[in-house]
Amino acid sequence: MIATANGFDLGSLPGPDDITRHQLDNGLVVLVRENHATPTVVMDGLLRSGSIFVPREQAGLARFSTSMLMRGTKSRDFAALHEDIEGVGASLRVSAGTHTTSFGFSSLAEDLGLMLTLAADVLRHPTFPAEHVEKVRGEILTGLERRAHDTRSMAALTFNELTYPDGHPYGVSNSGYIDTVKAITRDQLVDFHQGHVGPRGGILVVVGAVKTNEVLALVQETLGEWENPAQPDPPPPPAADRIEETRQQHVAIPGKTQSDIMLGTPGPARSAPDFQAAHIANSILGVFGLMGRLGDNVRERQGLAYYSFSRLTGSLGPRPWYVSAGVSPDNVEKAIASIRDEIRRIIDEPVTADELAENKANFKGRVPLQLETNGGVAGAITNMELHQLGLDYLRNYAAMIDAITIEDVQAAARAYLDPDAYALAVAGPDGAG
Repeated sequence: MIATANGFDLGSLPGPDDITRHQLDNGLVVLVRENHATPTVVMDGLLRSGSIFVPREQAGLARFSTSMLMRGTKSRDFAALHEDIEGVGASLRVSAGTHTTSFGFSSLAEDLGLMLTLAADVLRHPTFPAEHVEKVRGEILTGLERRAHDTRSMAALTFNELTYPDGHPYGVSNSGYIDTVKAITRDQLVDFHQGHVGPRGGILVVVGAVKTNEVLALVQETLGEWENPAQPDPPPPPAADRIEETRQQHVAIPGKTQSDIMLGTPGPARSAPDFQAAHIANSILGVFGLMGRLGDNVRERQGLAYYSFSRLTGSLGPRPWYVSAGVSPDNVEKAIASIRDEIRRIIDEPVTADELAENKANFKGRVPLQLETNGGVAGAITNMELHQLGLDYLRNYAAMIDAITIEDVQAAARAYLDPDAYALAVAGPDGAG
């Protein structure tokens, strides 16, 4: 009998029988899934290098350093590198987050060898040309200046700083701050790359019209000899205590006509046993349909917000579980009270059977849609490997969601949310809230 979920054949989902996992001697884990339905290929990769290694006084260093990797290598200057990529109609990306540096490309399958060569060149042999250092610095500073005048961005920045203790990596901006980015030198950019970027613990996923043995041979040829003895082991995911009081800050941004609110607490790590129950609680609170209960009450019924939703971010550590809303400055206090009421309701009252059933169907039904492209499949496999979910995760997903009960959802909400203890950031025209 064929196992199905929402009428979908679970056996057609990526799983242990059609994903090959191989670890190179240098510690890089390679995963390959063949898909010959299209002539394309996607590569998705992660390295264990990010802003978690950077102190607050150098905030932005990891992202700045990574932004320089596409600016030229020992064998290709900026123009030649981009000509090689664009000449085959491909794209290549590199970016730094908190825990990892992500990289990847999409191209025709016949260009896989070229694109792996270019990706390896960018990761292993960047030159950090001085003239591009100042160009990139200028781009980053322009972005930070824009952030300072954007109510939503400043609410998010301030919320993260309130939610986590001083120096906690989730409370520090990955992009940095104007003063820290101005102070970063070229030598520091080079030193960060040489001292942190390496293959050990990295993940490389290839999905597309390829043969597995050929992919493994190409990866070995381009990245197999890569070593960085200076690469440090990643620190354990940072913990975060439950918030036991109200932490509140208002940010004044003159000339604005809207205030943005962010209210929340640290949530579960992606690997937490109650993550999926919390995920469903979050969907009911502020995602499903027209932004869940928050959209129905705060925005539609009371007319207090231009938008109102909730997000459970999930990561290697306890990223925030928060509510975001954009409101008229005159409605800030009313909107906050209404948001707290909805948080209190999902904690104190069990969700309904219909709410749970509808959200379960949504969760299960969207998985096949997310896997319609090579990029979707590659992203899912990367996520499975990074969070150690197992190669059978997608095929077990429907049963896992089906097993979640009303009691599980309420317990997860109670474990992390509190209408009387939270971090609250409001950014608006006068900051008065």
